[in-house]
Parts: sequence; C-alpha cells; structure tokens
Amino acid sequence: MPLVTTDIAKGVAIVTLNRPEAMNALSKSLRAELAEAMLAVASDDAVRAVVLTGAGQRAFTAGLDLKELGASTEGLGAANATDPRDNPVKAVEQCAKPVIGAINGVAITGGFELALACDVLIASTNARFADTHARVGIMPGWGLSQKLSRMIGISRAKELSFTGNFLDADTAERWGLVNRVVEPDALLPAATALARDMANIDPAMLAAYKRLIDDGYAMSFGQGLALEAERSTAANGQVAPESVEQARLAVMARGRAQS
Repeated sequence: MPLVTTDIAKGVAIVTLNRPEAMNALSKSLRAELAEAMLAVASDDAVRAVVLTGAGQRAFTAGLDLKELGASTEGLGAANATDPRDNPVKAVEQCAKPVIGAINGVAITGGFELALACDVLIASTNARFADTHARVGIMPGWGLSQKLSRMIGISRAKELSFTGNFLDADTAERWGLVNRVVEPDALLPAATALARDMANIDPAMLAAYKRLIDDGYAMSFGQGLALEAERSTAANGQVAPESVEQARLAVMARGRAQS
C-alpha cells in the first residue's frame, strides 16, 4: 500500500497520510512520498485546491517516527532541508494552491508542524494538538516555534511548548488555531466543500493573493502594507473594466444563491 494517497475530483486533491497502524508517523519513506505527492498536485493544472488529512480517526500524524529516530537520528536533518523534494513541510508551504488541513486525530510535534504548514485548519472532535519537542529533547525545525505564537499568542504557545500538554479541538478553535470543529464523519465533506469554494477562484489570482498574504505575514506590519501597495498597483493597473463588471455579476449571483 502507498504511504500517501492522492484522490482528485472537481479541482480538489485529497492527499492522505496512509500509515494508520503507526498513527501516520512521518517515517523517511512517508516523508518522501508526501513531498512527491505535494509537488505533483502543485504542478497539476487539474488541481486548484488541496485537502491534507490522515487515514483513520486516531491520528493526523504523530510526527517523526521515534522508533526510526531511536535507531538513527539522521532523519532530524529533514527539518532543515531547503529543497521541497527533501522536505515535505516545505512542499506544503510552497504550494501555490490553498492547502486545507483536515485534522482527523492527534497532531503531535512534527505532525503539529505539518498542520501549521497548511493555510486553513478544520478539526474533527477527535483532533488534539501537542508540542513535545522539549520533552523529547529535539528543537523544532519546521517553523512551530515561530508560527504557533503568531497564531495563538506567545503565552499560550509557551504553555503548550513548555509542558507538552495536549490541546483539545474545542480549545484549539477558541484560541484561533483551527477555523472550525466538526464531527468526524463531517470532516472530509466540510474540508472538501471549503476547498471547492476556493477552487472556483481564478488560479492565478488565488496564487498571487496567497503569496501576498504569506510574504506580508513574514514582514513587519508596515512592510506588509508597503508590499500590498506595490503589488496591487502593479496588478490592478492591468484590470479591464469589462472583467470587473463580469465578476460583479458573478459575485451577485453567487450571493443570491447562498442567501
């Protein structure tokens, strides 16, 4: 059986970590297959949005395979690889298409970092998050130490990272870590529906907007505003009036359909 599966329908790719007997732990082989799968959907014009999830209801992923690391710590270097072909988290982060994390179970340490690489998180009631880097004696290298504090606040991030305690799905939603929590059976339908909403946007526009948000988020607020001004000036100067009118009518029709 493949360690990562990809199913594509109606512009949405569902990428599934497929090692449920090991809580979808990120072994060397699984990491390689995940990087390959993410690069494949990123370059596939039939795919406009991605849902990333784990097989089963126990785990999104328990993180790096500790049994494998117990035999050799060579896998720790994977977190610092800059080439997305060698680093699945980079492959997720650098995907120009929106990536929705459907967190079906525990997301622990490296698995927590993989979740944070997604653009949007939807959690099932089974989801729980934990950062056990300090307890294992390993420093994070996939961005958790910087991303988590920016998402939930520095004090809450320190609480999680300095204890290794689990964060349940409802608290994760209240703290702003996940967008919403749904029952397990509703997780993939909810994530897929959201992905299809995103897939309806012009892919070039969506990629440019994602890049603007991500690039600006890595800057100070003032630098981000300047970046927006620079890119919007360049892009909006090429917009034709007739395309705005066509888009306006489509937005109005969609609004009526959703009311």
